[in-house]
Amino acid sequence: MKRLVVTADDFGLSREVNEAVEQAHRDGILTAASLMVSAPAAADAIERARRLPSLRVGLHLVLVEAWPTLPPAQLPDLTDANGLMRTDMGRLGFDLAAKATARRQLAAEIAAQFEAFRQTGLPLDHVNAHKHFHVHPLIAGAVLAIGARYGMRALRVPREPREMLRRAEPGARPRPALDIAPWSALLAVRARQAGLLIPDRTLGLAWSGAMTPARVAGLLRHLPAGLTELYTHPATAGGFPGEAPGYAYAAERDALVSPEAVALAARPEIHRGGFSDFA
Repeated sequence: MKRLVVTADDFGLSREVNEAVEQAHRDGILTAASLMVSAPAAADAIERARRLPSLRVGLHLVLVEAWPTLPPAQLPDLTDANGLMRTDMGRLGFDLAAKATARRQLAAEIAAQFEAFRQTGLPLDHVNAHKHFHVHPLIAGAVLAIGARYGMRALRVPREPREMLRRAEPGARPRPALDIAPWSALLAVRARQAGLLIPDRTLGLAWSGAMTPARVAGLLRHLPAGLTELYTHPATAGGFPGEAPGYAYAAERDALVSPEAVALAARPEIHRGGFSDFA
């Protein structure tokens, strides 16, 4: 069986993102969205999600480069002078290993984000993290422990088969993901030990921000058996606070609503839904 979860990350980041999520779910192949609970347009995202009961919504944990849920004064080791989560992921990872205070703040912030999601009243479909920072072993441990208290049942494990990308786009030379590959393998083991549902593969890593209509159609055309998560970053337009430089947001929205993608995803051998539909 080919099971497919098509996810939009950064739900709540901006109204443009939220509009694209709603459009791609109503008119396209999008089945799930990952909510940033403290982002500027989170309230608008929650309102839209309540109008779309078939849209599966998960928690997009923000531990880097965005807005914390707790007051920054309570997170001195995790935030910068502007009150945002730090951007220096390498140094922050080292600080988490070296400082007990940083680990306590991390646990408090993760718990606060889970609690904020619970307060929305939306069923928790899945969990992942901004920039895939949950592959860090210390962060993974905190997410697994705290998530268990909040009913977490599915977790993204960012592993992407390069051969599938080459089939989808002949001649492609996708960049390697060796920087996270060992940690992703470890995360998969720990997640399975915790009884969580994880995808067999996650598509969108090498082409993050560049999941064009042709690439998405190519991936769908060569979809293998098992559980696949295909994640994207759609928006109706760019130019909003917190956007990633160089991301083709509108093209990723177009990829999710293109007639070719809709037809390919509607093939009878493909079963689409959120993670909770396959649990």
